[in-house]
Amino acid sequence: MNESTDHTAHTARLRSDAAVRLSDADREAVADRIRVAAAEGRLTLEEADERQQAAYAARVAADLVPLTADLPAPPPALPGRRELTPDASRRLMIHVGLALALVAIVLVRWVAGPVSFFWPGGPIFWILVSVAAHYWFATRRRTAQPR
Repeated sequence: MNESTDHTAHTARLRSDAAVRLSDADREAVADRIRVAAAEGRLTLEEADERQQAAYAARVAADLVPLTADLPAPPPALPGRRELTPDASRRLMIHVGLALALVAIVLVRWVAGPVSFFWPGGPIFWILVSVAAHYWFATRRRTAQPR
């Protein structure tokens, strides 16, 4: 989910669950919006400080809604890039681990061999390309693939 969609869903949830107690993540999300607004010059430092204190002191969702009601929604994030799911991150780390092991094997073989030129450059290049492609495709997957 992108940042704009996250914000919209977060705000809608806060408004619909006005009497629900807040988590630290809810408070932190509002505090982040206030920090961004202050950095953009939409709030003075005093206003931002007051709103952040109120955000961290809030107990229920209704306490947070007025703190960002007069702030514009963040711009929509650029389409395409997405965060890695825990499962995709685990698969990428396995790929990186195998790639590093292959690079180590190739380098040891080169050091131990009689060849003077750096022949592992080609295999290492393609190993790095495979890891980069894995990351690129994993962050741009549109829908979850059924297993």
